[in-house]
Amino acid sequence: MSSTRLRVLVVTLSIIVIGCTTDDAETPPSHPGEATTATPATSTTGVPAPTTTAVISTTTTTAAPATTTAAQLDALVGIPFDEFLDESFEILLLRRPQFLTSLGVAEQFGLRNDVLDDLSPEFLAETQALEAGILDALRTHDRAALADAQRVSFDVAEWYLDQRVRGHRFAYHEYPVHHFVNSYNFNLILFLSEEHPLGSPADAEDFIARLSLIDDQVAQMLERLRISESRGVVPTRFLVDWTIHTLREDLGGAASPESVRITSLPLYRAFADRIASVAAIDEDTRAGLLDRVETELAESFVPAWEALIGHMEQIKPQASPDDGLWRLPDGQEYYAWLLRDHTSTDLTPDEVHEMGLREVARVEEELRAAFTALGYPEDDSINALRERARSDAGYLGGSTATAEVVAAYEELIADAEEAARPFFGVWPQARVRVVADAGGGGYYVAGSVDGSREGAFHAGVGGNVSLLTMPTITYHEAVPGHHTQIAIAQELDLPGFRRFIQYNAFAEGWALYAERLAAEMGLYDDDPYGNIGRLELELLRAVRLVVDTGIHALGWTREEAHAYMDETIAGWGPEVERYMVLPGQATGYMIGMRTIMGLRDEAAGVEELAAFHDLILGGGSMPLGILEAIVTASEGE
Repeated sequence: MSSTRLRVLVVTLSIIVIGCTTDDAETPPSHPGEATTATPATSTTGVPAPTTTAVISTTTTTAAPATTTAAQLDALVGIPFDEFLDESFEILLLRRPQFLTSLGVAEQFGLRNDVLDDLSPEFLAETQALEAGILDALRTHDRAALADAQRVSFDVAEWYLDQRVRGHRFAYHEYPVHHFVNSYNFNLILFLSEEHPLGSPADAEDFIARLSLIDDQVAQMLERLRISESRGVVPTRFLVDWTIHTLREDLGGAASPESVRITSLPLYRAFADRIASVAAIDEDTRAGLLDRVETELAESFVPAWEALIGHMEQIKPQASPDDGLWRLPDGQEYYAWLLRDHTSTDLTPDEVHEMGLREVARVEEELRAAFTALGYPEDDSINALRERARSDAGYLGGSTATAEVVAAYEELIADAEEAARPFFGVWPQARVRVVADAGGGGYYVAGSVDGSREGAFHAGVGGNVSLLTMPTITYHEAVPGHHTQIAIAQELDLPGFRRFIQYNAFAEGWALYAERLAAEMGLYDDDPYGNIGRLELELLRAVRLVVDTGIHALGWTREEAHAYMDETIAGWGPEVERYMVLPGQATGYMIGMRTIMGLRDEAAGVEELAAFHDLILGGGSMPLGILEAIVTASEGE
């Protein structure tokens, strides 16, 4: 595809990389498989973590590069800067067929959505060579000779590629099969269940083709895990058990392959539910497709998941008794790289830890003031007051009241949209829908850039939903949080990589800032308990700075981490295991929010805030240092 065609595609459709941005469930998880929070958009393998597919009929299990690495890099030499940005990004983008599917742009490249990503070590090495080569080629352009807007693109591209290259040495330090969101296993099921299109007979055929390739992709994943294990990268003991539990739950809890009820599996149910309304598929064809899906699940998916379970059982004797990354070879260096990746700063673990302690004290003081305003006793502990406020706020729904809970979430979004409009000059056209999630929820999945799939706020509906934190979670995940920021990015007239690569501290920092902005917009004026829920969740983000660094840099045990959580923010203890499988990611929220708050004028009125928000969001997601430079430059204009 020519660079011109790619630029037209990106400008008219707008692409985005966050396939799944998760944040905080309204209650802590009750079992190892429940989701509670957010995930990074990239991994040490390089290209942004996808949830997508491709569209060409092919006999291979995964997409392969059309030309050699050297030839692809040679083609970038001497071309104009804007064309270089488009062409170099296209090289990396086409290596991720699942990501293409999530974006909804595979057809624009003449591809089908019928293959899965190549996870082989050989393909990883090729990707790393391309990233390093593209970075070198980028640096041949004279930044000083570029226009101001081009310089921003140069800086963002250089930071992104440089960070990827820095992480190449840690490619096998990540252990991507685990119990939590953003694991390989979670992402694959989410991708096929929700992001793979199913609006036509061809889409259904592509879905079945992908199912048939799961066993091959899992074989590649197992090869990757064995390489990691040979280098001393093995999960901690209890996480092995939790992962086995989660994988078994993916198979309906069946104890053996023979006892799996295929037609009850999430992948089967998602396919059946989604094709039921496709007018172009008649009943006979639908029945035949369902039979083939059942066959592929039995012959590809189930054996693959059993192989993952078998592998986890096999490594149990090797599993580490220690919890933090410090236990790994070069573990401290790896954690420093992760902190840089997730915060886009050069803060050290000690600096992040100390920041967390200060922020905990600050938020506790704000909580005390809010409790005093309600007439609560001043000598009770923060934990006791939080529990009282949760009880006084009340609960909504119950196991049979899903429709009522979803309607309440939708009303919160509608109210937030109305209140937010004066605070923004630029507003997205894309809509967001609420997806009832009985398994915990509390995360956002970006819509496709072609508009065929709306952004989705997966909202917790299981059991009773606390009204204390329900509003804040909605504002964080939907409006004016993740959906607003990501949808605006999709619709910007910018190079593609600036519209669909999401930087953790920017995305999560904005969403945490959006919670506070909701208060300024008046959304808590008649809801003092909702405001206490906001402060509780802000306290959680401060605690994350302390506990994440405590586990991975300061040598805290799992028990010590739980003890601190219980003392500081009781009820959120299950977050500890999240920090263990997604090290560093949880630090991006508070660091990002502090940066955004530091850049704005506290005394700004509504019109000034609208201009500020347009400046922050109008350049797409980016590293925080570059954002600070842009805002500083604007103040001198």
